[in-house]
Amino acid sequence: MDDTAGRGARAGHEVLAAVLQIRSGRLSVLLWRRARPPFEGAWVLPGGRLGGDEGLGESIRRQLAQKVDVRDLAHLEQLETRGAPDRCPGGRTLATAYLGLVPAHIEPVVPADTAWHPASDLPSMGYDHAAIVHSGRRRLRAKLSYTNIGFALAPPEFTMSELSGYYRAALGHDVAATNLRRVLLRRGQIEETGRSVPSGRSGGRPAALCRFRAPRLEVTDACAVLRPPGAARPDQRPPC
Repeated sequence: MDDTAGRGARAGHEVLAAVLQIRSGRLSVLLWRRARPPFEGAWVLPGGRLGGDEGLGESIRRQLAQKVDVRDLAHLEQLETRGAPDRCPGGRTLATAYLGLVPAHIEPVVPADTAWHPASDLPSMGYDHAAIVHSGRRRLRAKLSYTNIGFALAPPEFTMSELSGYYRAALGHDVAATNLRRVLLRRGQIEETGRSVPSGRSGGRPAALCRFRAPRLEVTDACAVLRPPGAARPDQRPPC
């Protein structure tokens, strides 16, 4: 008698990554187009089956390097695990998704079947990958409020005008450079380098160059929230 009857086949396991980068002023995600069924021709997240002798993080780094030639990740963290029985046609497959961030000054050389797409205007996508992209955007927006994760979006040195543009693209609302500078200095996230860039044709003061103090993730204000301009502020801070 087959003792597997009624228990279902053993589930497979894959790893995926929502790799985000600020490109031309927009938060973009790296996708590749499937060449075979299911979802032939649809865009999906890079990734693949977990190797039998691999850890999760090791596997997604390998697959990003081999399949879409992305090696310059400034930050990679586990995002979520999805396990709906019907999420993958042809057999139950668990998916562990990661959030990866590429700094704006890096230009990965990606294969011909791979392209960057605005995260707010996704093409037709296969599986549940669009939902994973949305989860990645929410995670990034949340962490911009209470950590220094902006270091993974920006180049090593930047003006505050440039940095506010990266925050604006990631958060989806306007961010004033002067306010952002005040907040990030108070939280100890950034520092001035002592250098500046020349003023443009219109004149004005040279723009100071800044940098993040730590090129690794740190929680700098566990209860902070970066709100859109004009948003109502609570009477007191939320509990930690």
